Amino acid sequence: MTDGSVEHFSHLMKTALLAGATGLIGAQLLPLLLQSERYAKVIVVGRRAVPVIHPKLVQVTTELDKLEDVRLKLIADDVYCCLGTTMKQAGSKEAFFKVDFLYVVQLAAVAASNFASQLLVVSSMGADAESRIYYSRVKGEMEAAVRQTPFRAIHIFRPSLLLGEREHPRLGERIGAVVLKALAPLLRGPLLKYRPVTGAAVAAAMLKAAQDDGGGVRVHESAELTQAQLSS
Repeated sequence: MTDGSVEHFSHLMKTALLAGATGLIGAQLLPLLLQSERYAKVIVVGRRAVPVIHPKLVQVTTELDKLEDVRLKLIADDVYCCLGTTMKQAGSKEAFFKVDFLYVVQLAAVAASNFASQLLVVSSMGADAESRIYYSRVKGEMEAAVRQTPFRAIHIFRPSLLLGEREHPRLGERIGAVVLKALAPLLRGPLLKYRPVTGAAVAAAMLKAAQDDGGGVRVHESAELTQAQLSS
């Protein structure tokens, strides 16, 4: 067996774990993971199953605050977290915090206890644990918490306004997307980070980052994601 064959075989032995597969980014990421030669198995965990049948796909249906109960079903090498909601959808600050902080941190903790190698998590542009804006503060607190988990590599993605078909369309984001798309040609240089980015572009960036197999913590700002989108 050649060195190249050994490397190819080792990649086929990897397992991906995806949370948030029904969201804008997760729905774009799932087919990429299933198509990737990196993974022999793709585990999707969530409150309800996704309408996908694939020989690589394993679905684990559970409430996200009960991940510890199914921990042994979530053993994976690469963990992709695309969980997130809005204040409007959540209905309260407490419910928003549960989804965007508690569920994410609990997923990271369970995956780390299973000795997963790397975590790739979606945050948001402007995430800051000291922010006066509640949304940005929770995202920043989440980032700070997952940085403490013992993964070999942690990738944090901070997209700007996301474009794409959502399960629950958001009127404000639709209006914002129209405005920012019109302004896109003017958003260059330091303003590039404000350009809207597609869920597909973020998903592709997440898989690419996992394939780099580097170590440590890396933050992927929206300008980087936008630049990759423009280059594709």
